[in-house]
Amino acid sequence: MTNEKLIYIHPLPVRVWHWINASGFVLLILTGFQIRYAEMINFMTLPNAITIHNYVGFAVIANYFIWLTYYLASGNVKIYIPDLRNVVAMAVKQVQYYGYGIFVGKPNPHIMTPENKFNPLQQQAYLAIMFVLLPAQMMSGLFLWKIKGYEEYINLLGGIKLLDTIHVLLFFFFTAFLFIHCYLATLGHTPLAHFKAMFTGYEEHHE
Repeated sequence: MTNEKLIYIHPLPVRVWHWINASGFVLLILTGFQIRYAEMINFMTLPNAITIHNYVGFAVIANYFIWLTYYLASGNVKIYIPDLRNVVAMAVKQVQYYGYGIFVGKPNPHIMTPENKFNPLQQQAYLAIMFVLLPAQMMSGLFLWKIKGYEEYINLLGGIKLLDTIHVLLFFFFTAFLFIHCYLATLGHTPLAHFKAMFTGYEEHHE
C-alpha cells in the first residue's frame, strides 16, 4: 500500500500565468498556421487571423514580463538553474527513467519539491525556452508587427528574410513543444494528475 501526500508546488500566480500562456500559445499557433498557409487553410479570414495574432502576441509578451517579475522578485528563479555539480549524472538517470524505467514501473529519480520543482532535463529545457527562445520569438514577432518602424533594427539583425525565418522556425519549435509538453504531463501516477495540479497547486506524491 502506498502513502500519498499532497505537496503545494504551484503557487496561484504561477498557475494563472501558466494557463494564460497556454491559451495564448494555442491561439498564436492556430492563427500562425492560418497566416502562414492562407492558401491552404481557411478557418478564418486572413485579416482576422493577423489581428488576433497581434493582440494575443502582446498579451503573451505582457504575461511573460509578469512571470519574469514574479520569479525575480520572489527569488524562485533558481528553480530553473541546474546544479552544475551533478547535472550530468542526474540528467543521465532521468534519460534512463524516461527511456526504460517508466515502462517497468521504476520510481522517478526526481522527487518534486517547491524548491526543486524541475528535473535536470526540464531545467535545461525551460532555461533555454524561457530565457532564450521565447524572448527571441517575442522580439522577432514585435519587429515583424511593424516592419517599417523597426527597419533599422531589422537590418542590423540580418534583414527581414532572416528575421522571418527565425520567427517561423521558432513557431514550429513551439508547436512541437506544446505537444511534447502535454504528453510528458500525462506521465504522472495517473494521466491527469499533473494537469489537476496546475489547477489546484498540489502535486500528489506517492511513496
